[in-house]
Amino acid sequence: MGISFGHLILLLVIVLVIFGAGKVPQVMGDIAKGIKAFKDGMKDADNDTQK
Repeated sequence: MGISFGHLILLLVIVLVIFGAGKVPQVMGDIAKGIKAFKDGMKDADNDTQK
């Protein structure tokens, strides 16, 4: 029931149409920064609860 290769290709095409080929690396970088900030925040929250 997971995502097949065809679904991934369709998703990639939709993303390219919406954002354009030039913006995709910038969007992915922003998403990566957001995930990193979230993980750092979770670590800080764990450290605060252990004290």
